[in-house]
Amino acid sequence: MIFIADYAHFSCPRGRLISKTVLAAALLSAVPMAMGHIVLEQPRATSGSSYKAVLRVGHGCAGSPTQQIVVEIPPGVQGAKPMPKPGWVLGVTRAALAQPYQNHGRTLTDDVVRISWTARSEADQLPDAHFDEFVLQAQLPEQTGALYWPVRQECAQGRHDWVQVPAPGQQRRDLKEPAPLLELVPHMNAPTPQGTTTQAAPHVHRH
Repeated sequence: MIFIADYAHFSCPRGRLISKTVLAAALLSAVPMAMGHIVLEQPRATSGSSYKAVLRVGHGCAGSPTQQIVVEIPPGVQGAKPMPKPGWVLGVTRAALAQPYQNHGRTLTDDVVRISWTARSEADQLPDAHFDEFVLQAQLPEQTGALYWPVRQECAQGRHDWVQVPAPGQQRRDLKEPAPLLELVPHMNAPTPQGTTTQAAPHVHRH
């Protein structure tokens, strides 16, 4: 089922988990890129928790203003809901699920797979000299590790496809247009394979 969608369909790599070694390298290399690339304001969250994804857009395309942001919802992320943005048209795409899930006593057979924000007019576009945030809320999967959120940034002239995921052994800073990264950590007191427990920092929502 497709709701309002003001963008052309595109395909790109979806989120996936990588090894702890690659994850650590990716997180360290993400720090100097924060001002230049699209990143998540909260890059770390507890698996299985409710998460407010705040995508920070720091620039346009070689001086051209941003007129559309399109986010691919990673596999396992459920019930994504976008925050309306004045001057921008929301687009929400749903698709059938390979494995339905229960939510408040209801069986859901489809879910949100893509969200877009499109500027209503030229005056509403995001100038290259400014930054802004695009927000959605969703339920995170139970798996821990790295979760990537592919984003397409359309400008009045040109575009950026923030969809690249590092291969094993590759550093994220070596990627030209890396996908925003979210580190999923275990629940507090979650049991480990050795029978001990893992203490994870609690996720704090920012308002």
